[in-house]
Amino acid sequence: MHRNRELYAFLLDKAKRLTEEWYESLDKSDPEGVYASSDPEIIERLKEHNYEFHLHACKIFIEEKATFVKEFDEWILNLAADKEHLETPTHFIIREFINVREQYLSFLKEFVSENKVSRQKEEIYNQSIIDVFDIAILRFTEEKANYLNSQLESQKAVINELSSPVISLNNKTGLLPLVGEIDTYRAKTVLEKTLQQSSAKGLDHLFIDLSGVIMVDTMVAHQLFQLIDTLKLLGITTTLSGIRPEIAQTAVQLGLNFENISTTATLSQAIILKTN
Repeated sequence: MHRNRELYAFLLDKAKRLTEEWYESLDKSDPEGVYASSDPEIIERLKEHNYEFHLHACKIFIEEKATFVKEFDEWILNLAADKEHLETPTHFIIREFINVREQYLSFLKEFVSENKVSRQKEEIYNQSIIDVFDIAILRFTEEKANYLNSQLESQKAVINELSSPVISLNNKTGLLPLVGEIDTYRAKTVLEKTLQQSSAKGLDHLFIDLSGVIMVDTMVAHQLFQLIDTLKLLGITTTLSGIRPEIAQTAVQLGLNFENISTTATLSQAIILKTN
């Protein structure tokens, strides 16, 4: 334990030097991300993050592993949520973790040489350093992925909501223009939002235009017909327009019946028929 504290003090004493040497050796030619920044404030924060890493990392030699991992994990969570690191490709960040690990292993050799550390103890120290960086890389990539996935889900929810608006054509008639790929999740969202909006707008007729939809799967076709049936229960009649042959074929294969549904080739035809 005495020797462990000596190594901790040795690395802690070199933390500032580790940061400066790392930044000087940094490949600043990356086309994007925090490492390419020339903004003094961003550079200063980048150095601070690196220095904080050293303050945490060298504690592996003096703390119980559970305590070390808990404190280290908090630092990693903050780094993974950092704006500049979120905008930096993950493989660039992993590359720099590896570069810093090489710094540590180099300084460890210096410590071993100066203090005549046994070969067995040196191997233990090496493994401890490798463990630190394994934890850092794994947890950082995991948390960054979680954070980005959460953002994507939020964006997806907003896009789905915006991509299924019911447009009022007059006091009692509305239009639902569907565009792009409709997966099962989006179909469910369309169904819920359309029912809410149609009811809130007091519609008695809704045009559903599918001319911008290339293909639907089995579940989506069922959701569409469920929407039409539910609208009917609310006293809202529907007209389907712009049905592509592929969609019609899918519906026929599923045994879905168009007989009781008003359909037209184009939206303009649907509107003309309604107004006449």
